[in-house]
Amino acid sequence: MIQLIPIALDVSAFAATSFRPTLIPITQNGLPAEIQHGFQSSQRVLATPVRLCSLLYGHFSQASWTQENLCLQGSMIDPESLQEDALSLVLLMILKYEKHEVVTRAEMMTCILRSHCTYFPVIFSRAVDCMQLVFGIDVKEVEPNSHSYILVITLGLTYDGMLSDVQGMPKTGLLIVILAIIFMEGNHAPESAVWDILCKMGVCVQQKHDIYGDPRKLITVDFVQEQYLEYQQVPNSFPARFEFLWGPRAHAETTKVKVLEHWAKFTGCDPRCFPFLYEEALRDDQQSTHT
Repeated sequence: MIQLIPIALDVSAFAATSFRPTLIPITQNGLPAEIQHGFQSSQRVLATPVRLCSLLYGHFSQASWTQENLCLQGSMIDPESLQEDALSLVLLMILKYEKHEVVTRAEMMTCILRSHCTYFPVIFSRAVDCMQLVFGIDVKEVEPNSHSYILVITLGLTYDGMLSDVQGMPKTGLLIVILAIIFMEGNHAPESAVWDILCKMGVCVQQKHDIYGDPRKLITVDFVQEQYLEYQQVPNSFPARFEFLWGPRAHAETTKVKVLEHWAKFTGCDPRCFPFLYEEALRDDQQSTHT
């Protein structure tokens, strides 16, 4: 069994229980009317913008806003105020994804403070990272310099989990994390190991989650029925123990190299930190290409 690489990232972005209510961020100019109305009128998105902000707050740690990025034209700016702007962009992007609409730079500019417009590239970059790593959604420009962006599921996957229950939030990010754990556990991940890691990220087997709903049902039923995961009893185990494997749809739609690179970005590690895994992923992907 391959030993898991320690998680370097503060994964409290996923942990609903780790946020203090007093730290719920709201932009000083308020949420844009389109976002507020969109979430209130949606039949599937039940988490309010405020609640979602509290869930994502940890992803925008102040440590990630380096002085190099924030020092512009010789002036400094409060990192937390930029965090709030980035969260507003995430809310807008989720709403646009649910509606299958393009999001434009002009729309995004209305979500941030006017005094922060100069910092838009930094704010936008953080929001894009959050969409990819937390929700498994890529933000891609329609055409070069068009300033219009489409939102698509990352790594070539075709499932976002939004119909799996009443929680209208993309769940591909969680699926990718589990696929990475399986690969790093030697392609057979004990159920106990998976839940140990997920629980450290605030996704616990017995607790309802504001983004993922019922995690156990999502992982052992929905992901399995969609053929992204296989969930089976370990042979000759008594008492019965269970394990996860990649399902046929995961093999067909993505690759181990892509999943490993996503995991490296998610944990803040360089892929060179696990060269043997990367070499194995390359070999497996090459073999799959020739079969």
